[in-house]
Amino acid sequence: MRSFCFVLAAAAVLGLGLPASAQREPPKKKKVLAIGQSKGWQHDAVTHGLATIWRLGQQSGIFDTYIRTDTELITKRKMERNAKNLNDFDAIVFYTTGELDLDDQQKADLLAFVREDGKGFVGVHSAIDTFYKWPEYGEMVGAYFDGHPWNQIEAPVIVEDREFPATRHFPKTFVALDEIYQPKEFSRDRVRVLMRMDENKIDLTAKGVKRTDKDFALTWVREYGKGRVFYSTFGHVESTWDRPDIQKMWLEALKWAMGMTKGDATPRPRPAD
Repeated sequence: MRSFCFVLAAAAVLGLGLPASAQREPPKKKKVLAIGQSKGWQHDAVTHGLATIWRLGQQSGIFDTYIRTDTELITKRKMERNAKNLNDFDAIVFYTTGELDLDDQQKADLLAFVREDGKGFVGVHSAIDTFYKWPEYGEMVGAYFDGHPWNQIEAPVIVEDREFPATRHFPKTFVALDEIYQPKEFSRDRVRVLMRMDENKIDLTAKGVKRTDKDFALTWVREYGKGRVFYSTFGHVESTWDRPDIQKMWLEALKWAMGMTKGDATPRPRPAD
């Protein structure tokens, strides 16, 4: 009897006689490259924000995050010193400002990473305050920064799309304290807006308000070639990163951007409320 039990134990350890599903290796974790380089306005929340994304990956077990304040890994060329390059990642996160340190080949590699390779790009807050001299970047992300007329406010948010995985957990309306960006070179013809500000609950006479259509999009998605792009204005205020609903938004955004979940990114007009 003792030897029979020993055989059973050995078989269990070796996986003999177990169902095929029990012998499968766990899914390989995704890899996210998070860039926090600032060549313009400095944001104190960059550290807290990117650390939050790192923690979300660790807690979920879905991805590992490589946080960098330089742009050396945004390349497809073979790297020295055992360094990774874009071919090693499934998505890239930008919490950036200004004209980053990318040469022309790196810029081409970044666009190809999303457009041709079908990878993900996630823009945080000031990602649209980046690369004004590189129009293809603005086209990919969907807009550029055009001021924040209200500075930090308790923003009245309307969730336009409650079917998308990154926003389905929100109520139809909610309030979030943050610095809200006004987008320019933005069109609903090329992006799908997930959230916007309620134009009936904000001061449209504030200095710097420029959008005559009163369309202040906060979060949007788009397909870019084979890849996926997600952007949200949230992230200037550290306390916003600590909200469980906002954390879930970023987690689900990354899962969608990496092709792990489905979500409709088809552009559409502003829906009637």
